Amino acid sequence: MDKDRLHGRGARTNASGRYERFAYEAFDDGWGADEAQPVETIVTPELARSIISTNQSPDVSFDQSINPYRGCEHGCIYCYARPNHAYVGLSPGLDFETKLFVKANAVELLEAEFAKPNYRPKTIMLGGVTDIYQPIERGYGITRAILEVMERWRHPVSLITKSQLVMRDIDILARLAERGLTKAAISVTTLERRIARVMEPRAAAPHRRIEAIRALAQAGVPVTVMVAPIVPAINDSEIEAILEECARAGATSAGYVVLRLPREIKDLFREWLHAHFPDRATRVMSIVRQMRGGRDYDPEWGKRQKGEGPYAKLIADRFMRACRRLELDKPRLPLDTTQFRRPFDAGGQPDLFYDLGNRQSAIGNRAVAEDGSDIGYTLDGASQSGEIVRKDE
Repeated sequence: MDKDRLHGRGARTNASGRYERFAYEAFDDGWGADEAQPVETIVTPELARSIISTNQSPDVSFDQSINPYRGCEHGCIYCYARPNHAYVGLSPGLDFETKLFVKANAVELLEAEFAKPNYRPKTIMLGGVTDIYQPIERGYGITRAILEVMERWRHPVSLITKSQLVMRDIDILARLAERGLTKAAISVTTLERRIARVMEPRAAAPHRRIEAIRALAQAGVPVTVMVAPIVPAINDSEIEAILEECARAGATSAGYVVLRLPREIKDLFREWLHAHFPDRATRVMSIVRQMRGGRDYDPEWGKRQKGEGPYAKLIADRFMRACRRLELDKPRLPLDTTQFRRPFDAGGQPDLFYDLGNRQSAIGNRAVAEDGSDIGYTLDGASQSGEIVRKDE
């Protein structure tokens, strides 16, 4: 049997980005397929110009966020961040999950932002675009370093992830939660391992995410479960089961988003459907269009997250009934902004009690893969760019 070079990847193709002058396609020249080579993951450190992003969307519960990584090795086929890779001349397909960028100066930028005299604290969401605990976080530790800054200056922070790696940082999160300064959201898309393996190939297995919810809840961190995305005829039958399992683990609130297919994602998702669920591909897309006014996607605010029409209403009704029954409909309390301490308020001097030796940003340290194997050295923080290559076994 030929080895699948795309094993462990979500996208099946790597079409050119929408801003490229030329489009490239694979074709059969009659000589047969070359020996399959696994697709490598390449990580490039970069120096960002700013670190806190803002938005005015009425569809999300935050207006400030930090995303330390661009691209995501989890490879979720439905990820709405995929089209962003086209802005840097890369494909939203395989490039999105194999050519990653790390903001090596994230911590320095955040400290500088907090130190500005006109900065006013508001809850910052970690994530919201790509996953802050994707596999390369094990080596770089940028997310943990950001959390340490949040704790140091008592700044409110929320986060969303689908990785069990969040449990590594429970020590910091528990202390923040004790002060009313943090909450977490864990994305649980399915309880079926087979579906998760092909839909989110490098994300944590479903039972690992439940373990993360339980560990966070036991540490006193308020946890929301996000059933997202709900894909008709794929995982929509699991809504109640997911909520029940997460409520037993300690989640106190819940939210959901129906499948979104903006820009290139609609073609990538169709390819994925025909590769993994050919028997129901037509039905899936038919229901998607029913919820999107006859289109693959409707970007209108107020509709893009939940959809519209009878099927969308059925999902909403089922979700609300299950949340009421499981007491997952409790109001989400705001985090405390009054404890914030501006860096270097006292005569411009740093806090001498802050142990810089505990910072685990890992710039200049040795990086390890998700399975613990060695993948090489990261670059020094002063470097402008560089690459780390990990070959998939």
